[in-house]
Amino acid sequence: MKKYFLLGLSTFGLLFSCATNPLTGKSTLNFVSNAELFPSSFQQYGTFLKENKVIIGTADAKLVEKVGVRIKLAAEKYLNYLGQTQYLKGYEWEYKLVESKDINAWCMPGGKIVVYSGILPVTLNEAGLATVMGHEVSHALANHGAQRMSAAKLQQIGAAGVALATGKESAEKQEMWQKYYGIGSQVGVMLPFSRSHESEADKIGLALMAIAGYNVEESIVFWERMAAKSSGKSQPEFLSTHPSDATRIEDLKALIPEAKAIAAKVGIIAK
Repeated sequence: MKKYFLLGLSTFGLLFSCATNPLTGKSTLNFVSNAELFPSSFQQYGTFLKENKVIIGTADAKLVEKVGVRIKLAAEKYLNYLGQTQYLKGYEWEYKLVESKDINAWCMPGGKIVVYSGILPVTLNEAGLATVMGHEVSHALANHGAQRMSAAKLQQIGAAGVALATGKESAEKQEMWQKYYGIGSQVGVMLPFSRSHESEADKIGLALMAIAGYNVEESIVFWERMAAKSSGKSQPEFLSTHPSDATRIEDLKALIPEAKAIAAKVGIIAK
């Protein structure tokens, strides 16, 4: 019976290496092109803005715009340095502050950014906000949205493989193996996949922050504030889509010298 579970996972994992991302240097899973993804992303962003309260003209809204532009310019400089001058083709950058108590921010594929007002008491200052926005922009630059969509498709293909392999078993056993596959693929593949994206976005975001001229040590201070805010509310790391705050902070500390070195190579002296 174990073969049914392994068949699903192996089917799921067979195609995990595709194109190489220039920002990470890693082979990535991506079956979705920007030409397919961006129009849908832009439409969803427009709908979101119509359905939520966008804050305009305030000092906070202007700060979101200011930081967004600095991170965008840093991304352009970094990609030019890497010889990827066409990488941002099709991007339509936009930065909006939206009223919400949620402590969150996000960047859709193609550079469409939202910062929730609820996160501002935690970002506290411009460098804290740059930590958040650099991280979110990095998700878009690393094509993490397209990769998650591609991974979900493969997870479905794996489930179909299990269904095919167990087709002659009883309904009870078919359900059991689908359950095992679902848990195994989620905990063993999808969640680590998501955590790796968070770590990649932290690494790229720190480099963008340094290139933009921000003090990268402030990223540690920001995540310490986040850790204090979420104290006692987190679940075990292996069951989470994100690294633990402690893991993230230690990883960022180790990455700071590299981020400063990248900024120096790109032509900016990091603070």
